Amino acid sequence: LHTPQIKLDALLARIGSLKPVVPVFLVGIRGYYLDTMGEKGKNDRGIYDDAIILVSPTAYLTCNANCDPSAFRPGIATLKPGVHWFRKGKHGLSKGPGKAYPAFRPDNPEEKLPVTRDGQTGDKWGIAINIHKGSYNSTSSAGCQTVYPDQWQAFQLLTYAEMDRHKQTRIPYVLL
Repeated sequence: LHTPQIKLDALLARIGSLKPVVPVFLVGIRGYYLDTMGEKGKNDRGIYDDAIILVSPTAYLTCNANCDPSAFRPGIATLKPGVHWFRKGKHGLSKGPGKAYPAFRPDNPEEKLPVTRDGQTGDKWGIAINIHKGSYNSTSSAGCQTVYPDQWQAFQLLTYAEMDRHKQTRIPYVLL
């Protein structure tokens, strides 16, 4: 797996007016490997053909990611493009004691974000569309944004550290 090679100036040009005004932010790019992974010209599900990038004044990190659900299934959520706010939190809370790990959760009281759903029309809400670690056998997403497992720890630790360094308790995620 080759990490995404997008340079900061190209990334900033791509996000344009969606660039957050806070110093630390994340960018997700669906279909980053549109023509080199999976079916040519198609943003596939179930593979790490997307990118998530950490941007701050003191760090820049690109990661292989999945910004789609793992599979097509009636009712499964797909996060809508746009700017979404996240906070530090845990993923896997429903798996029982000791199973949850540091990740990113939607930063609003109901933890809801705008989504579309397979087989349904119109805009819907998704609950707990987190940013978390994927797995080797699957992208591990029922609507979440996932980072390739070998890159997760560096991504999570550096993002938490940059948020702390720049005194941010929440972080915008720009999904393209």
